[in-house]
Amino acid sequence: MPPPDPLRVAIVEDDRAAREALRQLIDGSPGFRSTGAFGSVGQALAAPAGPAAEMPDVVLLDIQLPGVLGSEAVETLRQRWPGAVVVMLTVLEDEDRVLQALCNGASGYILKRMPPARLLESIQEARNGGAPMSPEIASKVVGLLRRAPPPVAGGASLSPQEKRVLALLAEGCSYQEAAGDLGVSLNTVRSYIRNIYEKLQVHSKSAAVSRALRARLL
Repeated sequence: MPPPDPLRVAIVEDDRAAREALRQLIDGSPGFRSTGAFGSVGQALAAPAGPAAEMPDVVLLDIQLPGVLGSEAVETLRQRWPGAVVVMLTVLEDEDRVLQALCNGASGYILKRMPPARLLESIQEARNGGAPMSPEIASKVVGLLRRAPPPVAGGASLSPQEKRVLALLAEGCSYQEAAGDLGVSLNTVRSYIRNIYEKLQVHSKSAAVSRALRARLL
């Protein structure tokens, strides 16, 4: 039986030493392969596209970048690489940009000082539908979202089961894990997610969690 395809990772980090260290870690770890290492969002967008280009499964995106900030580029890069999930790299200096990236669809946040083994686990977790987040960032993000005043548009309400699904996703569970916890099928969880997206007028898991927390729905 052939080995599974490696998990493909693109890196967008302006610090040359940090970028090279990440690339070496990815390429030197079994089951992982880098598809490109870029110093800015502009460089990432200028990379070759088309059928012959290798698409990443996960994008590691520095939250602070020259030109276009990483926190502002999440949706642009998700459009550039459809199907990829974006995980932010941060030193936890700017809480507002952490929140902005979450609202823009980032799937997780990891600290740059995170041990290599845990970083690889977080990449795998994001690819499997989870929401990796270091404890330091999780506590700050939840605090920021709960203090945010804007209510959700239209006064949307979620059913108890939809709230439970969304709460599990907020905790970092994958769809499969949520299905197991609730004792329902994966397709049922996906149906709940579609309803949640429609009610909250969002298009990503992270945006749904952000909107629900802002509106005190969780």
